[in-house]
Amino acid sequence: MRVAVRLTPRAGRNAVTGRAEDADGAPLLKVAVTAVPERGAANTALIALLAKSWRLPKTGLAVVSGATDRNKVIEIAGGDAALAARLEDWAGSLDTDVR
Repeated sequence: MRVAVRLTPRAGRNAVTGRAEDADGAPLLKVAVTAVPERGAANTALIALLAKSWRLPKTGLAVVSGATDRNKVIEIAGGDAALAARLEDWAGSLDTDVR
């Protein structure tokens, strides 16, 4: 399973700030981290934040595209239909409860 992310490094706090669409209308997740975008620090912070938010092991998440870009694709290892449904419910809660 893959999730598109728009990352904002050097933010005031680590948080998933909402959902949006890219220029083509594809959905993506907006995330902010306090880490700087140097030597993979922001990517490491992103993986840690998503793993904690989604209650998944950090080893199950990987940046597969956009390692040096703000737009990234995160792959979730072992993603199945139950996980997809759980993440969709979690993403739906972003409309009322930004984490």
